[in-house]
Amino acid sequence: MSAPVPAAGPAGSVGLLGAGVMGEAVLAAVLRGGTPAAAVLVAEPSAERAAEVARRHGVRTDLTPADVAAGSDTVLVAVKPKDVPGVLDAIAGHLRPGALVVSVAAGVTTSAMGDRLPTGTPVVRVMPNTPAVIGRGAAAICPGPHATGAHLDAVEALLAPTGTVVRVGEGDMDAVTAISGSGPAYVFYLVDALAEAGVLLGLSRAQALELATATFAGAAQLLESGGEHPVVLRERVSSPGGTTVAALRELDAHGVRAAILAAAEAARDRSRELGSASDTAR
Repeated sequence: MSAPVPAAGPAGSVGLLGAGVMGEAVLAAVLRGGTPAAAVLVAEPSAERAAEVARRHGVRTDLTPADVAAGSDTVLVAVKPKDVPGVLDAIAGHLRPGALVVSVAAGVTTSAMGDRLPTGTPVVRVMPNTPAVIGRGAAAICPGPHATGAHLDAVEALLAPTGTVVRVGEGDMDAVTAISGSGPAYVFYLVDALAEAGVLLGLSRAQALELATATFAGAAQLLESGGEHPVVLRERVSSPGGTTVAALRELDAHGVRAAILAAAEAARDRSRELGSASDTAR
């Protein structure tokens, strides 16, 4: 069936293809930004997940990708990278004239998307991260060949409730994926390691995790609010001959900084591989 045309909100009518964790985070941001639930259409293949999202946000989720495309001014593609080609093929013949397509699929290039859409379709690529679910995310956006500054303005406004939004060239998106896209996992890894160290030193697991989590959160807020370089803040904690200097010496001896650089390079390389696969699949 064809979807009814919803009442347009400040960002126009918005369609969402895929309502997983990141898709739902973007959906919540769209609603917080002033778009009414009646102006949002969702296609989610999992019936259980679709029902959950409909219940939580009051949006319609019993639609096909074609239905969503036909009823939306802006279409957000939030499916797994391997599913993008099939979804684009399903919506290509149903997009409204002038519709904007926004992708949050990791590694899928704007050119790979454009080749499956009507000629001239504006595409904007986004790399968000999971803290977007609490409005503290970090997202980068880049334009495809047919996207204008006005399109970027619209996407930036749409994503503003998710947190920080920066504009980059598409050539930088693999680096963004490695730093902010995958970055929350690095932080969770380090928090877990610090908490494990607390247990090793005699704290209860609950105490160690609470202290480690609060320490990371407080340090991040201090860095964010003060405008000072992290090296300056680190040196303030590092009294000559003190405990912090002894600890940092061990981090350097065990190559922690080098390991983080290597991890970021590995994430960047994997993002490039995904992009190459999407280009090959055109």
